[in-house]
Amino acid sequence: MSSVPWESNVFSPPVDNPAPGRPSAPVDNSHLWTTPGPVVPSGTMTGVRPDAGHRGINGKKDVPTVAQSSTETDWVSRFADEVIAESERRAPGKPVVVASGLSPSGPIHLGNLREVMTPHLVADEIRRRGHTVRHLVSWDDYDRYRKVPGGVEGVDETWAEHIGKPLTSVPAPAGSPHPNWAEHFKAAMVESLAELGVEYDPISQTEQYTAGTYREQILHAMRHRAGIDAILDQYRTKKAPKKQSQKPLDEAELEAEEGSGAAAEDDGSGGGAGYFPYKPYCGRCEKDLTTVTSYDDDTTELAYTCTACGFSETVKLSEFNRGKLVWKVDWPMRWAYEGVIFEPSGVDHSSPGSSFVVGGQIVREIFDGVQPIGPMYAFVGISGMAKMSSSRGGVPTPADALKIMEAPLLRWLYARRKPNQSFKIAFDQEIQRLYDEWDKLEAKVADGTVLPADAAAHSRAARTAAGELPRTPRPLPYRTLASVMDITAGHDEQTLRILTELDPDNPVTSLDEVRPRLDRAENWITNQVPADQRTIVRDEPDTELLGSLDDEGRTSLRLLLDGLDTHWSLDGLTTLVYGVPKVMAGLDPEAKPTPELKLAQRAFFALLYKLLVSRETGPRLPTLLLAVGAERVRKLLGA
Repeated sequence: MSSVPWESNVFSPPVDNPAPGRPSAPVDNSHLWTTPGPVVPSGTMTGVRPDAGHRGINGKKDVPTVAQSSTETDWVSRFADEVIAESERRAPGKPVVVASGLSPSGPIHLGNLREVMTPHLVADEIRRRGHTVRHLVSWDDYDRYRKVPGGVEGVDETWAEHIGKPLTSVPAPAGSPHPNWAEHFKAAMVESLAELGVEYDPISQTEQYTAGTYREQILHAMRHRAGIDAILDQYRTKKAPKKQSQKPLDEAELEAEEGSGAAAEDDGSGGGAGYFPYKPYCGRCEKDLTTVTSYDDDTTELAYTCTACGFSETVKLSEFNRGKLVWKVDWPMRWAYEGVIFEPSGVDHSSPGSSFVVGGQIVREIFDGVQPIGPMYAFVGISGMAKMSSSRGGVPTPADALKIMEAPLLRWLYARRKPNQSFKIAFDQEIQRLYDEWDKLEAKVADGTVLPADAAAHSRAARTAAGELPRTPRPLPYRTLASVMDITAGHDEQTLRILTELDPDNPVTSLDEVRPRLDRAENWITNQVPADQRTIVRDEPDTELLGSLDDEGRTSLRLLLDGLDTHWSLDGLTTLVYGVPKVMAGLDPEAKPTPELKLAQRAFFALLYKLLVSRETGPRLPTLLLAVGAERVRKLLGA
């Protein structure tokens, strides 16, 4: 093939090709955007009684903000409409109460975050309309310690001796600054919720129970234990049908779907003295491996024996604060006590005979209350990290996600999908596509071409009723930032040089302009990309490969090198690397790609990667060339 002289003005940026880069296997990403994922039945309240009372809740006054239109077609607005109407029926003039429950039994994972984000988004929409809302987050820290999670730093098999104790009575992992197990795992979630802009009222169930807050409710449940037992007995033989899966589930995914384990806990039956909905924690060993042997409704004297250590005692339940209602009674009791209007539930709480289903009958027939409106939320999957339950140490948490993505992006993942649709959070290469989609959405919002439902999801992601969430002043493409951090290994001076050269007409003048997105991209490259996929630029030319090139190969490299100075920007280098194979083929630089041309381009890109990083793939070539620098590119390409 005859050589073709390089002309710097021949090429214009191609519109038909993305910049070359590390290829990935084809991924069906449609489930993240418009195609509904697996849908599970929603658990909504039935039999609402307009005359049901609201127990006095005094929430702090929220500052009203401009309301979003209730005609928006997103799921959040529709739930907000229902919750406002239901709150007015049940408790006119009172604050709207929504609720979440979190068990700090181990790392609180991204699936648990849906328990908070679903009511948060609804509460935030209600606040935007000028209503006062309380979002209660109950820390179920008085739950029993069920098992020792694997993979938690500072924890070994000796923690098994604490199984059965309240979570607040279990020592924190070794080296933790927190006073107990529950506080240790609450701390990271509290920090993440603050970063996500979630406003809530925290409630420690340890504090509630040990202060005697629920004393009257406990005594009431004990007086009506026969009625509770009869309700539970209707469901004890019912089991959830086994789900049919389109794909095999690994052990970790099955663990994740299990949830906290509270849904399967002892319902208070099995004691020889009859049914009791209350479990004392032992006065000697602190465990709940106790059996109530007698109870007197008139005196409230309760006798129990601990099967773990043999301790026995008789207490007056009207004065005793070291125990709790069993979960299937505790949850509906709190619905009535707190006047909850809206609370979602996980899959493990919504199957036949489980907590949410049984609770609806118990709250109505025993506590004279009403079950909240509440959808069942679906599984949140992970791509790029093992899918595990919160009892597993390696489970990805909100804190893990916020290390590699900004808060608005993580909020967007929860806002754009209905609660009963599953979705995945990307820790692998898919995060780059995710950010591309977010940036496209931001552009559509800015130019007014966004669809209403997409605009609503964006608004809920980017701001709350209290105001805008922090954002990157100059949001350069995440994939570009990741490539730069990959090549520079986080060297600030080199990073700034490269980013400045991306767009010489509008250069980046400070790394603060591209933070925090830059920091998130660096964390992703450093902690999520395997070492064998990291980019290492050669120090010396590959003389053997350069010497083996034919005339066509040498000419293509000369064309590239001759055009560096006049194309030294991201767009210019994109034009250059795609244009060289077109010129070599005798085509117009703006010619549409053909199958033959695509093959030639791939071969040319592979040659450049081999000469620059000793591999056939790598970061996008324009970014890589900018990162390496013109002088070093010339050296490695044999100039």
